[in-house]
Amino acid sequence: MSKLLFSKIRFYEIKDLFPNIKQPRRIDIVQSRKKQKKDMWSFVIGQKVNNETCPSNLSWQTDHKRHLSLERLLRDKKYLAAFRSFLQSEFSEENIEFWLACEDFKSTASSEDLDWKAKKIYEEFISPTACREINVDHRIKEKIQKSLEKPSRPCFDEAQKQIYLLMLTDSCPRFLHSDAYLSLRHKSRSIWYI
Repeated sequence: MSKLLFSKIRFYEIKDLFPNIKQPRRIDIVQSRKKQKKDMWSFVIGQKVNNETCPSNLSWQTDHKRHLSLERLLRDKKYLAAFRSFLQSEFSEENIEFWLACEDFKSTASSEDLDWKAKKIYEEFISPTACREINVDHRIKEKIQKSLEKPSRPCFDEAQKQIYLLMLTDSCPRFLHSDAYLSLRHKSRSIWYI
């Protein structure tokens, strides 16, 4: 009997050493995790998040102290180059290349150029045999394929929006935590003060 009692005591001592065993939640821990999640979303989007809202109900007031949002990142040439090289290192550069090709396509003036640029974008990024196929819905791919008969400027808009959201939620947060972004940000700050 004493041997059994001893093994129960030892089990409880060992159990306290493992942090993965479910313990009752303290309210301060739960609140700090909510705050971390809120801070993460404001960091990714570059906007201020209200305390009482979830990420779907964001306050769109600009907070200039926050990090670059994806939109601002795509406008700045230095950050765009760093973001592009970061995506190349992760073997997902087709997203940014497609987004940039769509921006170039929208700025095209002549209808002949629209035709060949639309076919080029389709063959390079959307076609099932594309060498750098992007990840968009099958419905969107079919819609684009139908619009290739007479391409217009907004024919790639849905796909571009879907890729933008993918970069916003997936690639951009990883880039903002990467050494490439942090070193570039540090260099730009040090140049500013020199």
